[in-house]
Amino acid sequence: MTDQLQKNYIYIPTHLYSPRINHQNIRFSSTAHLFSSMETKTLTRYSYKVFVYVLFIIILFPGSASSSLLHPWALNSSIEHQNYTAISPFRLLNRRFLSECPDSNPYLQINVSKSSDLSDDEFVTVTVSGVLLPAESDWVAMISPSDSNVETCLSAEAMYVQTGDVSSLPLLCHYPVKAKLMSNDRDYLSCKKKECKKYSNGKCVVTTCSGSIKFHVINIRTDIEFVFFAGGFDTPCILNRTNPINFANPKSPLYGHLSSSDSTATSMRVTWVSGDKEPQQVQYGDGKSETSKVTTFTQDDMCNATALQSPAKDFGWHDPGYIHTAVMTGLRPSTTFSYRYGSDLVGWSDKIQFKTPPAGGSSEEVLRFLTYGDMGKAPLDDSAEHYIQPGSLSVIKAMADEIDNGSVDSIFHIGDISYATGFLVEWDFFLHQISPVASRVSYMTAIGNHERDYLGSSGSVYETPDSGGECGVAYETYFPMPIPARDKPWYSIEQAGVHFIVMSTEHDWSENSEQYEWMKKDMASVDRSKTPWLIFAGHRPMYSSLSSSVNNKFVDAVEPLLLDNKVDLALFGHVHNYERTCSVYKQSCLAMPTKDANGIDTYDHSNYSAPVQAVIGMAGFTLDKFPDNADHTWSLIRISKFGYLRGNANKEEMKFEFVNSDTREVEDSFRIIKAK
Repeated sequence: MTDQLQKNYIYIPTHLYSPRINHQNIRFSSTAHLFSSMETKTLTRYSYKVFVYVLFIIILFPGSASSSLLHPWALNSSIEHQNYTAISPFRLLNRRFLSECPDSNPYLQINVSKSSDLSDDEFVTVTVSGVLLPAESDWVAMISPSDSNVETCLSAEAMYVQTGDVSSLPLLCHYPVKAKLMSNDRDYLSCKKKECKKYSNGKCVVTTCSGSIKFHVINIRTDIEFVFFAGGFDTPCILNRTNPINFANPKSPLYGHLSSSDSTATSMRVTWVSGDKEPQQVQYGDGKSETSKVTTFTQDDMCNATALQSPAKDFGWHDPGYIHTAVMTGLRPSTTFSYRYGSDLVGWSDKIQFKTPPAGGSSEEVLRFLTYGDMGKAPLDDSAEHYIQPGSLSVIKAMADEIDNGSVDSIFHIGDISYATGFLVEWDFFLHQISPVASRVSYMTAIGNHERDYLGSSGSVYETPDSGGECGVAYETYFPMPIPARDKPWYSIEQAGVHFIVMSTEHDWSENSEQYEWMKKDMASVDRSKTPWLIFAGHRPMYSSLSSSVNNKFVDAVEPLLLDNKVDLALFGHVHNYERTCSVYKQSCLAMPTKDANGIDTYDHSNYSAPVQAVIGMAGFTLDKFPDNADHTWSLIRISKFGYLRGNANKEEMKFEFVNSDTREVEDSFRIIKAK
C-alpha cells in the first residue's frame, strides 16, 4: 500500500466490523455443530475485547487516531509481513481466537510411540484414537517447552498489534514448533481403523476412529508435548494433549559447524549448542584439545518496537541453551583433520572429518567454494512449520555430495540464514539441517534482513519486521565471524588467490559511515600480486530485474567503491532467483563477455572495465519469477530454479557454474580471466 493510499483511507480490519464469528466450517470430533447460545456468548466476549483493544491503541498512540484506528506500525506491518514473510494460516495461530471445544467424548486419547528419553534425532508416531467424528480440520501440534500455556493469553493481547492482525486473543502463549493435519493419515477420514466402544444387546452402538502421523523430532533440550486440536488453523480449539516427553540427554553437544577465524588457514573455529553451561572441549588432530567459551542470549536481548513485544520476546521465544565456541589452532592449510566436541560429563559428538581451506595469498593453489543466499530450512516430516524454504533440502543434499567427493574447500552463505524471524527454535532445526556441510568445511556467512531488521530504533537501515525482534543477536551468537565488534557484522578474509569482502547491507553503508570507511580501506589494502581476485558480497543486490528489491541510495553510495577498487565479482542474495550481468556500472554495460572455445561466457579483466554482478538467492526460499518485461541490457542470464553457485579460482581465472540442485546439472557457466 502506498503512502498516499494510507493517507486517504482509514484502515478498519474485518475483525472489527464483522457481524458474527464465522464458525460454519468448524467440525468437532464428537459434536457436529455449535449451539447458538454458546456462539452468542463468544461473540459478546469477543466484541468487548475488540472495543477495549481499539481503545488501548488510541490511548497508546493518540496522534494516529485522526487518520487511522491503528498506529502506522500496525497499519503497515501486515502489508510488510505479506511482502517479506509470506503469512500462512499456521503462522497466524498465535493470534487466533481460541474457543472451547464442546466435547465430552470419554473415549478420546492421544499417545506417542515414545513417551520418554527421546534421542537427538528421530521420528515418533502420534496416534489419536477414540474419535467419534473425524474431520479434515483435526490437527496435532508439537509444543515446546511442554509447560507452555495452550490457553488464551489475555494479558498479552495488546502485544500482537505489530503484526497487523487484531484478532481477539492469541491462541498460545508459546508458538507451536510444528503441526500436522490428521488427514495426512489417509485412513483417518474414512475411519478404516474402527473400534467398538459400546455394545447394546450384542450390537455395537458406539464406534470410534483413529489415525497416526509421524513427526521428526530433534533435541531442542526442553520437554515436548503433542496437543490435539479441532477447528483447523483458523478457528482452533483444544481436545486433548499428551504428557510431557523428555529428551534422554538435554545437555548433549549438537549441531557443530565450522568457520575460518583468519586468512592463514592454520586455525578453525567450531561452534556448537548444548544444554550445559559448563565449558566443554573440542578434541582434534593428534591429541590436541581446546576449551570452549560459553555464551547465550535471553528474551531481554531481543528487540522491541517501543511498547510492543516482538515475536522473539513473546510467543516465538525458545530457550537457545548454551552456545559453545572454540578455536582449533596449529592446523595446516588444505589439509584434512578430524575433531569431536563435548565432554565426558555430557557426552561427545561423533568424530568428524574436516578440511582446512588454502591459505590466503597462496595464489598458485586452487580454491573451490560454493556460495548462495536465502537458504532457510524445510521439515523432514511434511509438517507445517513457522516458515518453510522448500528448496533448502535439495541444495544441502547436493552440496553434501560435493563435499563427500572432496571437491569443496569452503562455503559462503550470503544472508537470510535460517529465517527463524523471532521463532527461536527454528535455529536448532536449521543448524541440524546444515550439519552435513557446515561441520566439514569452513562455513562463512553474511547478515541479511531476516537476521537484523526490525521496527523502531533497532539500528538497522531498514525498518521492517523481518527479524521478528532478533536484531542480529541470534545470528551473531550462532555464527561468530571475524568481525571487528558486536553488531558490526562485516569482515574480509582471504583463501588462496581470492580476497572476499563481506559487508552488511542492513547497517549504515552511507558515505563516511564506519562501514563505508572500512570497506574503502579494506579494498584499497588488497595486494593483488598475492590475491589477484577480489569478490565483494552482501545481502541486498545492486542489480536485479525485480527492481523493487534494489535500493538506489545503496547503489549510489557503494557501487563507485567497487569500480575504484576493481572488484571482479559482486555476489548478492535477497531476490530468490539467479541472475548474471555484463560488466556493469551505473546501469550500463561497459564490457560484454565473449565466448571461449567451449562456448562459455568469458570476461577478460586484463583490461578491467567494471564488476560482474550476480544474484544468488536461489538456495531455498520459494523462487521469485522474473517479470515479463525483464529486458535490461545489463541482464544476461536469468534462471528461477533452486541451486547454488560453484566457484573454482586459480591465479589466471575464476570459473563459476550455477548448479541446479534438483537435477545436478550446470545451467550457467562463466569465467573471469586475467593475462598471465
